[in-house]
Amino acid sequence: MTVETNLNADTQTLEVTISGRFDFSIHQNFRKATQQAGTGVKAISIDLSDTDYMDSSALGMLLVLRDKVGENKDAITIKNPKPEVRKILEIANFDRLFTLDPATI
Repeated sequence: MTVETNLNADTQTLEVTISGRFDFSIHQNFRKATQQAGTGVKAISIDLSDTDYMDSSALGMLLVLRDKVGENKDAITIKNPKPEVRKILEIANFDRLFTLDPATI
């Protein structure tokens, strides 16, 4: 499980890629990766294309990140979740709090 970040200076987008399990074991790495969220970043992209598992602590980490950037649904885009991860996000109504991309599978 890894957390990688890239700051796209042109679009001022923080790109975060999570591989493997998205659970409490990556809490510290996720927090460090997203510390840039309040420093002039206009958008955050969370790529879950390589995420195999997500638990309630991951949902909590996403909510904390949302609080950092404000309640603008479009400020954070969750990209390419696998069907099982997407189902968890939808059951938790995260599709109302975040932009899920792609919108359809």
